[in-house]
Amino acid sequence: MSARAIWKGHLSIGDLGCAVALYSAVNGAERTAFHIINRDTGHRVRREYVDEDSGRPVGKDDLVKGYDTPEGQTVILEPDEIRDAVPESDKRLELSAFLSCDQIDTLYLERPYFLAPADRRSVEAYELIRATMEAEGVAAIARTVLFRRVRSVLVRPHGKGLIATTLNYDYEVRDAAESFEDISKVKIEKEMLDLARHIIGTKMGEFDPSQYEDRYEAALTELVKAKIAGRKPKKLPKRKPENVTSLLDALRKSAGATEKASSSKRKASTGSAAKQKKAS
Repeated sequence: MSARAIWKGHLSIGDLGCAVALYSAVNGAERTAFHIINRDTGHRVRREYVDEDSGRPVGKDDLVKGYDTPEGQTVILEPDEIRDAVPESDKRLELSAFLSCDQIDTLYLERPYFLAPADRRSVEAYELIRATMEAEGVAAIARTVLFRRVRSVLVRPHGKGLIATTLNYDYEVRDAAESFEDISKVKIEKEMLDLARHIIGTKMGEFDPSQYEDRYEAALTELVKAKIAGRKPKKLPKRKPENVTSLLDALRKSAGATEKASSSKRKASTGSAAKQKKAS
C-alpha cells in the first residue's frame, strides 16, 4: 500500500516549479497504544469538557478559545474570527534562500517530511531542482501554510528525493544561556583530557539508526505479551553501582575497559582472517 500524501502544493524557484506532495517521514503508529480503562468495570473512559465553576459538561458547539491578559481579563476568540485572521494557503512552497547544509542549527529543526513529485509530469523539474541542490551542496528555506499555520521549512536533498523539515521559530527556541548560566569554569588536567580523548577515539563510528533500540517500547511490548500469555515479564538486569572515588579514577577505569574491548576485537578479527586464509 502506497503512502498517503498529507499535503499537496507547488515547489518553485522563480519561474521553475513542479507539483509536489508531502508525506510524513515519522511513523508514530508503530508504537504501543493504550486505552484508558475503568479498573472497576473494565470499560473504556472518555474525556469530557466540564465547566470549571458549575461542573456541568460543555458541548462541542459551546467551546471557544480564550486568552487571559496580564490584567486578568479573558478575551474570547470565535472560530470564524480565528479562521479569518489566519493566512490562506496558496499551496506554494517557494525556495527563497539557499545556504550550506551545515549552516542550520539543529535546535531549530522540528519535524521531517518526505517531499516528492505529485505526478509524472513534475518528475523532470523536480529532479532538476534536487540534482542542482545536491551538486551545490545546499539546502533551501521556504515558507508556506501547513496545517493552518505559516511555517518556515528547510528543504534539502536526500537520496533520490527531498526532505522538508519544519523549523521552530526564533521565539520558540529558548536561550541556551538560561540553562548554562550556572555552569562554573573549571580547569581540566592534561591526563584527564588525554584519557577522555582516548576513550572517544576507541568509540568512534558511524550513525546507524538500526543499531539503536527503543528500550521503553521493547519493555512495554514484552509486558503486554507476558500479560496475554499469563506469565511473569522478564526481569531487567540491575546495573551494579560503580565503586569510583574520583573522576580521574573513572577515566582510567573506562580507558582500560575500552582498550581491553578493542584488543579482544582485534584478536577476534585476526583469528577470523587466519581461518579464512587457511580454508582458502
